[in-house]
Amino acid sequence: MIVLLSVEPGTLESTMTEDLSPAERYAAARRRAAEQATALASFREMYDFGLDPFQIEACQALEAGKGVLVAAPTGSGKTIVGEFAVHLALRQGKKCFYTTPIKALSNQKYADLCRRYGAAKVGLLTGDNSVNPDAPVVVMTTEVLRNMLYAGSQTLLGLGYVVMDEVHYLSDRFRGAVWEEVIIHLPESVTLVSLSATVSNAEEFGDWLDTVRGDTEVIVSEHRPVPLFQHVLAGRRTYDLFEEGEGHKKAVNPDLVRLARMEASRPSYQDRRRGRAMREADRERERRQRSRVWTPSRPEVIERLDSEGLLPAITFIFSRAGCEAAVQQCLYAGLRLNDDEAREQVRALVEERTAAIPPEDLHVLGYYEWLEGLERGIAAHHAGMLPTFKEVVEELFVRGLVKAVFATETLALGINMPARSVVLEKLVKWNGEQHADITPGEYTQLTGRAGRRGIDVEGHAVVLWQRGMSPEHLAGLAGTRTYPLRSSFKPSYNMAVNLVEQFGRHRSRELLETSFAQFQADKSVVGISRQVQRNEEGLDGYKASMTCHLGDFEEYARLRRELKDRETELARQGAHQRRAEAAVALEKLKPGDVIHVPTGKYAGLALVLDPGLAAGRSDGHRGYDHHDGPRPLVLTAERQVKRLASMDFPVPVEALDRMRIPKSFNPRSPQSRRDLASALRTKAGHIPPERARKKRSQAADDREIARLRTAIRAHPCHGCDDREDHARWAERYHRLLRDTSQLERRIEGRTNTIARTFDRIVALLTELDYLRGDQVTEHGRRLARLYGELDLLASECLREGVWEDLAPAELAACVSALVYEARVGDDAMAPKLPSGRAKAALGEMVRIWGRLDAVEEEFRISQTEGVGQREPDLGFAWAAYMWASGKGLDEVLREAEMPAGDFVRWCKQVIDVLGQISAAAPPQGSTVAKAARKAVDQLLRGVVAYSSVG
Repeated sequence: MIVLLSVEPGTLESTMTEDLSPAERYAAARRRAAEQATALASFREMYDFGLDPFQIEACQALEAGKGVLVAAPTGSGKTIVGEFAVHLALRQGKKCFYTTPIKALSNQKYADLCRRYGAAKVGLLTGDNSVNPDAPVVVMTTEVLRNMLYAGSQTLLGLGYVVMDEVHYLSDRFRGAVWEEVIIHLPESVTLVSLSATVSNAEEFGDWLDTVRGDTEVIVSEHRPVPLFQHVLAGRRTYDLFEEGEGHKKAVNPDLVRLARMEASRPSYQDRRRGRAMREADRERERRQRSRVWTPSRPEVIERLDSEGLLPAITFIFSRAGCEAAVQQCLYAGLRLNDDEAREQVRALVEERTAAIPPEDLHVLGYYEWLEGLERGIAAHHAGMLPTFKEVVEELFVRGLVKAVFATETLALGINMPARSVVLEKLVKWNGEQHADITPGEYTQLTGRAGRRGIDVEGHAVVLWQRGMSPEHLAGLAGTRTYPLRSSFKPSYNMAVNLVEQFGRHRSRELLETSFAQFQADKSVVGISRQVQRNEEGLDGYKASMTCHLGDFEEYARLRRELKDRETELARQGAHQRRAEAAVALEKLKPGDVIHVPTGKYAGLALVLDPGLAAGRSDGHRGYDHHDGPRPLVLTAERQVKRLASMDFPVPVEALDRMRIPKSFNPRSPQSRRDLASALRTKAGHIPPERARKKRSQAADDREIARLRTAIRAHPCHGCDDREDHARWAERYHRLLRDTSQLERRIEGRTNTIARTFDRIVALLTELDYLRGDQVTEHGRRLARLYGELDLLASECLREGVWEDLAPAELAACVSALVYEARVGDDAMAPKLPSGRAKAALGEMVRIWGRLDAVEEEFRISQTEGVGQREPDLGFAWAAYMWASGKGLDEVLREAEMPAGDFVRWCKQVIDVLGQISAAAPPQGSTVAKAARKAVDQLLRGVVAYSSVG
């Protein structure tokens, strides 16, 4: 038990000092004087609260000249260590760069440091903002620092400290490589301060930092300054997830376990529909239970939290539409969390922050509905919102004027918006490919927002009860600290030319071998090698067990395996032939053909709206696409418009009938779909589908199969009484031998992986005349200025003059294809494109991409490894063209069918790449640089210009 004593200042110290001898008192005085002379002592005086032990330890290591890695929970105050690096830099007359992963964090940190040190000493550098860049302290995004390092910027002179906030971002598969590039390439004289969320392999990451940056102290704190309590909200009750067990161990609340068991035993709606009888007693028990257990509605949850004093709260909903719907549900329910005084404060702040937005745009942006929610203390927060709106929500939440925020998981990424409570509606989210359970790391990150330091005594994480929920699984999420840092580092074309220009090929290769990715790969090889040794011992045992006294059973087993492989190969060839026949049949389809889809999710009657494409490259949902065969767009009898794949047609398909498609038919209109589907059912609903006729198997006439069967029957081991027993051991032997070979290939593959990828990239760049040995050509220097996923494609477009003589709006449309990636699936209609020169240039870009794709395949550079050039996406070209041509926001958003926040974000990214292109384009004899600068000016207006966060 800890007892806190209230003692007058200086009393305890003087009492202790009286008990010391004169020599001890003198030594204590010397120690106090030495402490007072440190930079940490003057730094501590700047704060009106005491520092935590982990903060003091990290600051002392920094003052001793060491680099530090601080891994601590969200809200624990690890940024104090970063601010101490700023303090040290100013005290020593050096520069400090404070890097963050996103512009919103950079803006927030810039404002914090300006308040502390004054605007004259602090600068800001993001993709679209440059404020006082020569200041001794500059806040920037990590990409800006990476670009500075490659360009050898003069701004780096005098740099003493670099703070990398949210350094665990290096796990991000799209942007993580930038963090490693910075860490590897920073001058040795720079002290690195790495701030990370709690990760389970901090020591491993620290070991790597020690290797590449020198003496690095690893400080890990698992202590939350505000304790977090976990709850489950079910029906009218709020259950604690844990209860104290024996020896102060936490155990899952038995009430929750009982609740889950009762729910599991209750027949589902589907069970009852199948006719399963329920006894009267069962029905009565179910009625009683249903009156106690349900998933509360969103307004109910907020009202409950308000009544229990648990607001402000952030409710995480893994859907933008869900966040907006939640706000509307609370408004319809008449929820009001603000009094009249708070409403007036909200309106005043909102009007001040949105004064720059033209009145005609307010209605388009949903301003008035948004304002009504804010005045009641309720708001949404997601990437589809206008950045200005998001900033206002964040500011009002921090001020306590918004008390309930419905947010997507992007809010968990560093924005300073702590709450008293965090609510999770579900423990499943869409990860881009499928609905998957959230990981313990994601759960920790989301619930880390709960509990405001210096305000709340405790934080609360509330999970809503859902049918089928497992309390044990939830307890595992809440109690697990596994959030490993995994490198996503991969060399890129731009990285390769920049490295070769600065260091030459040999030294560049050595530098890449020091990456965290290679460090982790090398460590994993040790465990695999041990497994290979164990497998080899097992192989010896299996070989002994399959020995046959009649002959060589290994040879007999090989013949049996060859027979099986040949039969499998013939079956595969047959399937391939059937697919080819099906593809030929699909190519004959025409709009208006009525077909029967033989299999798949949309099996049944369908009307062909668009026959799709022949195998190869042509128009598709992104403007242009690669295809294995035709992909018809159909209307099903169930009113769904879908683009089908070749796998939906394992057998040839023929038109059963024909129908006229009305010119007025709009696939996006539910009424149009309903009317045409009804006509389809009337026209062809009675026609039965043709049954595919079975053909004679190829195996029946195959000479190789006949030869192998004869050899097997003639082999001595074929007559062994224990033949099948020996065969089982032989099969195990073969399976283990195959697994061992795979492990050996993995060992070979993980050794020097990064360097081998770099070698392939360098070989390709040499082939395309970007590099000549250690020399970077003129084309290579152009590529060195182009950063982004499609850096090589952009460089080739400049090289081949694809964008010459384009108007600024046309160039903006073309450049949008380099940055945009659609969120929709393959069943979307082909995008609208600008006509004339812009359309021709976009087509030429796709042609060049196809050529690069073939070259990458030749040099074994794969997109699956995160290295190759993805296909350009033309889905934003029309919106970029319209906006750069001066069209109004209402018209552009309506045509683009895109939320304002997404539109602004993509415009900012197009502007960023246009800036790179204007710098990389030839200054003489080219119109591109001038057009790019004009395109930036034409895009940077209205909502795009007044949104400070991209």
